[in-house]
Amino acid sequence: MAFFLETLIGGLMAGMLYSLVALGFVLIYKASGVFNFAQGAMVLFAALAMARFAEWIPKWTGIDSMLLANLLAFVIAGIFMFAVAWVIERLVLRHLVNQEGATLLMATLGITYFLEGLGQTIFGSDIYKIDIGMPKDPIFMLDSVFPGGVLVNKEDVYAAAIAAALVVLLSVFFQKTTTGRALRAVADDHQAAQSIGIPLNRIWVIVWCVAGVVALVAGMIWGSKLGVQFSLTTVALRALPVVILGGLTSVPGAIIGGLIIGVGEKLSEVYLGPYVGGGIEIWFAYVLALTFLLFRPQGLFGEKIIDRV
Repeated sequence: MAFFLETLIGGLMAGMLYSLVALGFVLIYKASGVFNFAQGAMVLFAALAMARFAEWIPKWTGIDSMLLANLLAFVIAGIFMFAVAWVIERLVLRHLVNQEGATLLMATLGITYFLEGLGQTIFGSDIYKIDIGMPKDPIFMLDSVFPGGVLVNKEDVYAAAIAAALVVLLSVFFQKTTTGRALRAVADDHQAAQSIGIPLNRIWVIVWCVAGVVALVAGMIWGSKLGVQFSLTTVALRALPVVILGGLTSVPGAIIGGLIIGVGEKLSEVYLGPYVGGGIEIWFAYVLALTFLLFRPQGLFGEKIIDRV
């Protein structure tokens, strides 16, 4: 039972990080109808900015405190991501609204390669480290319940807590603020929102900036766990099944979908892997997503689109 709980908790922690990346997809799609294939590149670009600014700030300012240097690096990288998101929306996607889906897809693919090249030009192409002070030592929990306790990675716990806190903040932002309600109105119906005076262009800029901040937090956490390297762009591919499972238009769906896939990957690898030759963790999420595409393409919480003729 203790081993099952260890696997379950590890899956939940991984699922929260998948959800964090998937949120970027959902936010942009809800507000503008654009499936942002560049979200993975935004995560990489944000992680590179965070890692390099954290390295440069002590040299520029003489600050010895790692905490203060990381805090300043986060703020500067956040401003940087705001600027990147604003430029992308302003110069590219604003001019492609209401275009065919294939056109938008190619545009975001182009943005992906542009951001990868720009990140390499500005920040370099080495593997960098992000040290935000998260402890990496494992701990044992529930010693009194299970012999030997349940082994949990501290870093995973901290990362999941940060992801959960961001999700709560976004939920409060969407539910309680005037801008958040405007975003929800635009997501429900662009034309109706515009007819009551909500400026679509400003809303789309805000959404892209929020997605940039989400990418920064995701890049910071994944960079701390894996190191900042160009393979981070593949994290977005791991989040695609989450979006398909939860629904392209549902923020709660991104969270629940991430948890389901995270737990499913870990449990299937441990309990089914020995019977199928291993490696099931690599393809489990995609098989699950394919099943949903066949039988429930809108996902668990997505809106079912009905075309009447």
